[in-house]
Order: sequence, then C-alpha cells, then structure tokens
Amino acid sequence: MRKPGRPAHPTAANAMRIVCPCCQGDFPIEAGINDVAARNAVKLAFGLTPFGDLMLGYVQLFKPANRAMPIARLVKILEELLGMIKQGHINRSGRTWAAPMDAWKSAFEEMLERRDKLTLPLKNHSYLLTIIAGFADKTEGIQEKQQEARKQGGETKRDEPKSKAVRMPQEVKAQLNEFLNKTTS
Repeated sequence: MRKPGRPAHPTAANAMRIVCPCCQGDFPIEAGINDVAARNAVKLAFGLTPFGDLMLGYVQLFKPANRAMPIARLVKILEELLGMIKQGHINRSGRTWAAPMDAWKSAFEEMLERRDKLTLPLKNHSYLLTIIAGFADKTEGIQEKQQEARKQGGETKRDEPKSKAVRMPQEVKAQLNEFLNKTTS
C-alpha cells in the first residue's frame, strides 16, 4: 500500500521500496536484497560447524554496546574465523598450533563463560587464540610425556593394567576344592 505523499511510480531518486515485516517501515528493495543475502551468508557460516550456536555467541562479543554491528564488520569477523577453522591450525606468538574442531568448540565455550570478565566489545581474536594455543600446548605436553616414557621403556599409567591377577594360595585352593567335592557328591 502506498503511503500518502509518495509518487505512484518510482524514479531514480525514489526506487521501489518494500515493507519490513517486523517494524512495518519501508525501505529500498536493494537494501532488502542485501539484507537477505547477508542473513543467508550468516546462516550458512554458522551452519558449517557443529558449534555454530557458540560461534554466534562469540561473534556477538564484538557488537558495540549501544548500536548494531555493521554487516561489513560481521562479515570480516566470520571470514577470519572460518579461515582459521578450515585451516585446522592457528599462528600465535610466532608459532603454529594445532586447532582441531574440539579446540574451537571448547575455546568458544570458555569465552562465553567468561563474558562478564571480558572488556567488550572485543577488538580482535587474541584471547580466543590464546585459549586455543593453551589447549594445543597441553595436548603436546601429554604426547611428549608418553613418547618419553615409551623411549625409556617405562609404562605410562594409561598403559598399566587396571587389575593384576593374584594367585590363590594353595591352602585356600584345597579348601575350595574340598567344599566343591562335598556339594557335588
């Protein structure tokens, strides 16, 4: 429905406009197309990983307090994240660290748990990458200890049997046999 005062036919200055289903305001159709494309891109990006909901929460940590996040900023953040996630490793403190999916998931969870202690909005991924590097460092440490134990011929606690067989003393064995013989006769 045309609002009063609007021309019936759009001109170059006044292009076709559509109505927002949420606020009922009108806006140029070009903005609507861009918005749909942006929504689809975001939906696609968050659906690429098994932790899309966590990534969405993390991205919101970059949102300025009293205004909306510009779509260009959102796209940039997503491109950075998805690039690192796809690579499976990160570069931090002059070193390359393994960054499997589990590490990303755990790092996003930790960031969201500490939300109240962070200085928001976030400016970069430094803290997230520090968490992932910490996970990788712990994993490497465990692997190094296991390799050293194998080199020295020792067993790691994980390799030890959970229970050792205990020999039954002869006298107990004889009493058991005597009891069994009495019950079967």
